[in-house]
Parts: sequence; structure tokens; C-alpha cells
Amino acid sequence: MSPALIAALPFLGALLPGLLIRSGRNVAATSCGTLTLLALIGLCLHIPGVLDGDTITAHYSWIPRLGLDISFRIDGLALLFAMLILGIGLLIIIYARYYLDREDPVGQFLTYLMLFQGAMVGIVLSDNILLLLIFWELTSLSSFLLIGYWKHLPDGRQGARMALTVTAMGGLAMIGGMLILGQIAGSYRISEILAARDLVQASPLYLPALLLILTGAFTKSAQFPFHFWLPHAMAAPTPVSAYLHSATMVKAGLFLMARLWPVLAGTTEWFHIVATTGLATMLIGAVIALFKDDLKALLAFSTVSHLGMITMLLGLGTKAGAIAAVFHIINHATFKASLFMIAGIIDHGTGTRSIRLLGGLRALMPATFLIGTLAALSMAGIPPLNGFLSKEMMLQEAAGTQWFGTDNLFFLIAGFASIFSVAYSLRFIWQVYMGPTRETYPETPHEAGPGLLFGPAVLVALVVLIGLMPMTMVGWLVRASADAVTGMPTDPHIQMWHGVNPALIASIVAVTVGALLVAIHAPLQRAWDAAPRPEAKVIFDWLVGHAVSIAQTLDTALHDGRLARGAAMMSVTAVAAGGLAWITGIAPPHSRPMLPISTVPFIGFVLLIVATGCVVAFHRNRILALVLIGIVGLIVSCAFVYISAPDLALTQISVEVVTVMLMLLALNFLPKRTWVETGAVRRGADALIAAMVGLGMAGLSYVILRSDFDLGTISDYLLANSYTQGGGTNVVNVILVDFRGYDTFGEITVLGIAALVIFAMTETLLTGSSARRLTNWRHDQRRAGDRHPLMLVVATRLILPISLTVGLFIFLRGHNEPGGGFIAGLIVAIALLMQYMASGFAWAQERQRVPFHALIGAGVLVAAATGVGAWLFGLPFLTSTYGYVKLPLIEKFELATAMAFDLGVFLCVLGAVMLALNSLSRIARRTGAPVNIEPMDVDPSRTVTEAQ
Repeated sequence: MSPALIAALPFLGALLPGLLIRSGRNVAATSCGTLTLLALIGLCLHIPGVLDGDTITAHYSWIPRLGLDISFRIDGLALLFAMLILGIGLLIIIYARYYLDREDPVGQFLTYLMLFQGAMVGIVLSDNILLLLIFWELTSLSSFLLIGYWKHLPDGRQGARMALTVTAMGGLAMIGGMLILGQIAGSYRISEILAARDLVQASPLYLPALLLILTGAFTKSAQFPFHFWLPHAMAAPTPVSAYLHSATMVKAGLFLMARLWPVLAGTTEWFHIVATTGLATMLIGAVIALFKDDLKALLAFSTVSHLGMITMLLGLGTKAGAIAAVFHIINHATFKASLFMIAGIIDHGTGTRSIRLLGGLRALMPATFLIGTLAALSMAGIPPLNGFLSKEMMLQEAAGTQWFGTDNLFFLIAGFASIFSVAYSLRFIWQVYMGPTRETYPETPHEAGPGLLFGPAVLVALVVLIGLMPMTMVGWLVRASADAVTGMPTDPHIQMWHGVNPALIASIVAVTVGALLVAIHAPLQRAWDAAPRPEAKVIFDWLVGHAVSIAQTLDTALHDGRLARGAAMMSVTAVAAGGLAWITGIAPPHSRPMLPISTVPFIGFVLLIVATGCVVAFHRNRILALVLIGIVGLIVSCAFVYISAPDLALTQISVEVVTVMLMLLALNFLPKRTWVETGAVRRGADALIAAMVGLGMAGLSYVILRSDFDLGTISDYLLANSYTQGGGTNVVNVILVDFRGYDTFGEITVLGIAALVIFAMTETLLTGSSARRLTNWRHDQRRAGDRHPLMLVVATRLILPISLTVGLFIFLRGHNEPGGGFIAGLIVAIALLMQYMASGFAWAQERQRVPFHALIGAGVLVAAATGVGAWLFGLPFLTSTYGYVKLPLIEKFELATAMAFDLGVFLCVLGAVMLALNSLSRIARRTGAPVNIEPMDVDPSRTVTEAQ
């Protein structure tokens, strides 16, 4: 099975719960479990090849010029993490089916879970760091939805926000680091970056890239000082905790460090940053875990501690450290995921997760006791379970590590952290299961059913089997993963007995002292509760609150809701930057002579300046300003004709007509004059800024027009390839529908969305109190008596078929002559606009056969389908082709696939314009205002008044 298909199956599974949930939660869970199982089977089919040293790849070109390709790879490390994600994910789906209540929307939960699963699989299989970043951010978003799944709980909402804030900020830092790393290596392919170790580490940008990437890894894996978000995320349902916070999401940071280990590790900076952070996290998490009363909180801080341990091992930069890290990733996933599921079972069976309210469950919940005890003993590092093996390997590596000039300090701190690891594990067993049975529990304890016990039982079976037969069970996987991490062959030897060594002595001391700490836990707990200490949540809330306060202060100072202030700041910044460049730069020589100007263009230039100045002088009279703006647009259209740009001229004049018509209609509902909002000083400052911007643009234009430039770039390319590659001689149209078709596709989508927003806004005006005010509104100007002049009605109806024919002609000729879908859409829209203006909204609406919403949707879909069609032939999105057709009695003519895309543009433009007209016309109809007659005897001093 292709790695791309393995990555896609979970996303396909995310679609099924919403479709199948009405068939019951069993059907929805089965569909998700089936696709997860298929992906797992497809992954396992590659095990023989990976063990033989092969790397299974899949590569699809996406945006090659940006280095963004859809590239996947399966090596030993990807195999390990993908097996954990899919294998434990399958168990979590089964567990969640029986854990969630009937009131919980299971379909929604499974959708979020499969989205997260797909994002995690995408991370570990990606062979392109840009693609990895996309999946990385998707894990943050999907985990936010999962953590905040119980939206009615304040703790759940806050935990989701905290997790998203911390991990997303780290993700932003990681984006910068990854881009730097790709620039240093000269490629964004991970396989190529890993081969550029010497180049990367010799670069002066190595340290900035390392710090930024590690920030992303540390935040995702809850390393100190970012560890605080993980315990607060425990407000999520237990299946989320068992999956995200023990086996998958928090290990994404570990995966990133392991994946980039060959290129980033081995330096002093790597060792001191990564190993020290991991050691501190290991100790802090273990100490805090001992004093937590909530089962999930205890397990959360223990997870922080074990993640720190793995980070520390990766930070050592040795082959043995990498082997131990990989092995403990497997072990931690098995015992910690099972412990989280056991905590959920205890919560279900007793109604509480508080250790103080538990105890004596050994006899009441025997299966839960057996599974939980074995998993906790493995977490404590007790032989012969798998946790003991990896803990011994960790201590052995720590014993030989020099740290800040000392030989034993690193080992002593690691051993001290192991004491607390033993202590909180034994406390979990002793205070939950041992002791006498209580007379009162929040609920009567009862054993869980097989649906809840299945997942933890399977994982604990692995805990035991790996501990007894490590090389048989996972030795092959550890070897393949360690080879991928180190980039060189490894030969792990995992066994129970290594003789009497410092690691064994430290383990014995840890078990002894840890048991003693459990025995005296009560007074220690009282001392801990009484001791002053910083609370991470309080610090986080303080930082967030002050950041919000500062942002609000700046926003209030910079943005007062007026466009003028924003435009002024932008303009001043642009002028200042341009002025600095002008003063410090060197302008090219004026190699081009001044051209003579003829009379007609000079007159047009003067008219343009006069009309523009009049717009500024008379802008408070809105109708007059609109007329002047139309004059400016007309002169610009003439300028396009003068410089031989007929396409632009047609577009400009069509847009001007449509804009003026719609704005005239909108002015029906606005005051006829704009009131004075600013004083003379502010207007003077605005005039000064405008003059500076105008002079700056004039100077820039003068330099460009008087200078010679090497234009052998994009313009020459488009002119040379417009016909040979796009099949059209109209370069402008070929650019829009072929070379830059993706831009056009985005633009028509935005245009359609804007029209729908206008429609939605007018809907609010036609309901409630707004509708009542509109109904009572009376115009303040006298109107012409003839609402629908007969000559205008007759003329527009006669012109309609001619206009439609012209629109069709303009559309069909657009690929080779001036025209195209955009201009044709505007021409047809103008023809239809005239029907509404001449005959009225009601008359035209009765004859409307196609809803304008559907035109917009059809336009976007047709354009998208044209682009997707290229994929069927193995070509990039929106790649077009063309050919010539000869029909009987008809001259040979050209057909291009770009015509279908242009049809989408035509439909979207037509639908957007007509929907905007429809929206405004409905308001006019409600108020009784004519949509075709301009006000008579305009008095600029008067404004619209509302009937009270």
C-alpha cells in the first residue's frame, strides 16, 4: 500500500462518522476502526522491506517552485510511530465506543479523533518539511477540538485554549526554524536535509534554526518550561488523554527531534539544550506527580517526566542514547496508554478520580486491579516488565555522561528523578487498590465490561511480553528505528541482566527510597500543600491577561474604527520607507528620452486631474462624487485604449457601469451628503500625507519610465508562450485562465463569497426592527412621477437579446481577441441590470428562472472541475490544453479547456453582480423606493430622516 494512501485513509475515516452516526454508534465506530485497521495492515506490509534497509517513498509534485511537494517515506522511525498511532488508535476507538455516554455526540468525537490520527500519520510519514508543518498545525487544531470536546465544562474549554496557545506559538517558531533549515540545506526534502549534516552545522544560522525548531518540539512534547499545558488538557475525555497525551501528540516533538537527529545532534549546543531540558523536565514532572490527588493529573505529570527522560536520551547524542530513547517510546506508549484507560474505568466504576476517595478496589474491581498494577509497576521500572529495561538503559547512559564539567551530577539527578518515578507509581497501586474497602464511594464500584477492558488488557500483555522477550517482540523494530534516527547501523542488545553496575544500584536505591516516600506520603503531602511555589497556570493566565491588555491598548491607539487612520498609517509608513530608499539608494541613469505629448492625451490628462481634484473638493455630495468617479473611470478606460490595452479598457468600462448602477441604487438609502467628521488641522494633515504619497509615486514613476530595464523575465515568457502553451493569442486572457488561473480561481471564489455576504447582510435588514424601520421610512426627496418610462422599457427589452448575443460573442472570442468570461459576465449583467431598472424589481424577479446563488456555486464548481480534470492526466492543477476541430460546413476552429474555466468565471461574475442587485432591490421594494429613478431637485443640505 502506498504511503500516501496510508496517510489518506484516516482522513477518509473522518468523513464516515457524520454520515453513519444515525445508524448508531456501533456502525460509526466500526467504520473508523475498519479504516484504521486497513491503514495499519497496509503499513505492516512494508515491515519486511524496512527491515531489509529499504525506504518506501511516494512523491507527487505540488508546487515545485516553492519546494512544496507531497512526499511520503516509510523508514524504521516512521514505521515505529505510525504503528503506535494506528495500533493504539484502533484500541482507543474501541474503548471510546463504550466509554462515552449516550448523551455525548459520538459521531463528532470520532470525526475529531480521525482527523487527529490522520494529522499524526501525516507528520511521521512526511518527507517534506513544509508538508510536515501543515500536518503539525493540523494536530494542534484537531487536538484543540478533542480537548474541548466537553464544551459545557469550563476546565475543558480552558485546557483546549491553553494547549492551542502554547503548541501553536511553538509551531510558529518551528515554521521559522524549518524554513531556515531548508534554506541552509538547499532543499525541503527531509531525506536530502538529513544528508547535509556538515553543511547545516557549519552554517552561522545553525543555532537560530536549532533554537526555533526545538521551541516547537518542546512545546508540543510538554518540556519545561512549557510542561504546564499537558495536565490542564486532562479535562478532555479519557480516550483523548490515553491517545493524545501518552502515545501520539506529545510524542510528535520527540519524533521531530529523532527525525532531525542525524543533522542537528552531535554538537555542544544540542547536548546542553536538549539533554538539560529533558533532565529538568524529568525531575520536575516526577516530583509534582507524587503530590497530585487526581488520577489523570498524576498520570499527566508522570507523562511529562517520561517525555523529559526520552528527550534527555535524545540529547545525549550517542547511538546508545538513541536506542534507549526509541525503546522507551515503545514502552511508555504501552504502559501509559493502558494506565489512562484504567483511570477512565475507575472513574466510570466509582464516580471519582480522587485518590483520597478511593482505596480497596483490589477486591471490587479485580481485572482493573491486575491490569493497572502491572502497568504501574512497569512505569516504576520494576522487573521483569518492559519499563525496567528501558529505565536501566537510561541510567546506564546517564552514568557515563559528563555535564558542565562534572562526571556524576547528571547521573545523580537522573537517579533522584527515578526515586519519584517509583514513588508515584507505587502510590497509584497502594492508595487506589490496596487497603480496606471503603464503606462509602461516590458510586458503588463495579467492574468494567470487556469493551473497556480490551484495550488496556492488550497493551499490558505487550508490557509483560516485551519485558520477558524484548528482542523477539520489538528488537527488530528498535533496530530499524534506531538506524533511522542515527543514520547509521546499530546493534541493540536488550536484556534483563547486565550485571551489577551503577544503573542496577541506582534502581535498587530508587525502589527502596520510593517505597519509603509512599509510606510517609501523608506528612509530605501536608508539607507540599503548605509550601509556597509558583503555579504555572497562574503565571500563564497573568501573561495572557497582560498580553491581551497591551494588545487592546495598542489597538485602541492605532485603530479607532475609521478607515482614514489606517490609511494614513499605511501611507506614512510607505512614504517613509520609500523616502529612506530614495535617499540612501542610487537611482538608475535616465537613459530613455522624454516623449512628446499630443493634444488629445494632454486634454485627457488635464480632465483626469480636474475630475480627481473635484472628487476631493466635492466628496461630501455623494451623488456628484459618484458622477465624478465615473468620469475618472471613463478617462482611465480611454487611456487603456490609447496605450493599446483593449482588454483592460473593456474591463474598466464594464466595471464602471456596473459599479455606478449598484452604487446609485445603494445611495437611495444613504444621506445625500457626508457630514464633516474632522477639523481643519486633521484635514490639513491628511492633505499633506496625500501630497507626499502623490509626489512619491510620481517620482517613482518618473525614474521607472526614464530608465532601461532588462525585461527578459516574465513578460517576455508570457508573450512567447501564450499561443504555444495556452493556445491563445490574447495574452491577457491566457494569463487569467491559464498561467495565473489559480489566482483567478481564488478571486472568483472571494467575489462569490462577498456577494453572499451582501445577501446575508440584507437578510438582517428585512427582518425584525430593521424591517419595521425600512417599512416606515420615507424619502426626503421628491421623485419623478413616471416610475417605469415606456420608452426605456421598450428599449431595454429590445436591447436584451442583442446584449446577450454580444456577451456570447465576447466570451467566445476572448481567448484570441479582446474579451473573455469576466468581461462577458459584466456585459450580460449590465443587460439584466437594465431590465431591473426599466421594468422594476417585481417584473424582472417573476421572470427569473435560475437563482443567482446557484450561478455563483456553479461558476466555482465549473472552474474547480476544470482544474481537477488536469489531475486525471497526471498534470498539475488547472493545466490547460487545446486543439482544433473541423466540422462539416464550418471553418476549422479552436477548442481549449481554458474555455470551461472561463465559463466558471463568467457564471461567478454574473451571479455575484446580480445577487448584489437582488439584495439591494429587495430593500428598495420593502421601502417602496423606485430603483430606476434618480432624485429630483437634490438639496445637498438635507439628509435622510427616519419616521419615528
